[in-house]
Amino acid sequence: MASRASDRRSHNRNRNRNRSRSLRRSNRRNDPTPRRMASPPKKPRRTAERILEVTLDLFNRFGEPNVSTTLISAELGISPGNLYYHYPAKDELINSLFDRYEKSLNELLRAADGVRNVEDAWLFFHMLFELIWDHRFLYRDLNDLLSNNRRLETHFQFVLKNKTKAVQSVLDGLGRGNAVRIAARDVEPVATAMVVLLTYWLSFEYVRDPRKALEPESAGAALLRGAFHVLSLLLPYLDAAQREHLHALVANYAKT
Repeated sequence: MASRASDRRSHNRNRNRNRSRSLRRSNRRNDPTPRRMASPPKKPRRTAERILEVTLDLFNRFGEPNVSTTLISAELGISPGNLYYHYPAKDELINSLFDRYEKSLNELLRAADGVRNVEDAWLFFHMLFELIWDHRFLYRDLNDLLSNNRRLETHFQFVLKNKTKAVQSVLDGLGRGNAVRIAARDVEPVATAMVVLLTYWLSFEYVRDPRKALEPESAGAALLRGAFHVLSLLLPYLDAAQREHLHALVANYAKT
């Protein structure tokens, strides 16, 4: 008897739960109040952006001539067709990476107007070398790239002009801050020499040690040497206190 009563209570509870569920579903269908929509899932990074990031890494590690589109698609784990959908030719990848570099470069070069002393100049050129390092494939294979890519051939001339203009602004700022004393006729050749060092320093590093120079673990020392040698062209013109400060900055960076 007790067993039958218990079975009935269990049956009633289950029936009431089922009715309650049905009522809630019915109310939701009939309720005119809009329900809060769930937040959409976060979109994954666009494939085109991922392709550029992986391509930049491969170009920097192995050099652009040694990286095929087949290798890029394999590294990404996508089909060659998917890669070609976003970038129909290898030059499209090179041009897109160059456009990103040129945009970042132009933003950085605007900081040249704020340089007033050696410490400002050291920071500016160190940041410039960091940007060059991040896109070192352009400088490692520069002559080859320019001979095979008409767009880079023309645009890199603007890069050189903008760098030269920025370096001249650095020299003007150092002069206004009484950090250097340089005759007006010397500004242009000194600025040009500094730009030549900026442009070909990583090539020099590569010749010195082809197997390790452009590997990530070599970045710190290469950037330090590059920034110092660019600024060392100003040693004959620097105020004595600023000259000592430059050497102190280099020594401090070398310890880190």
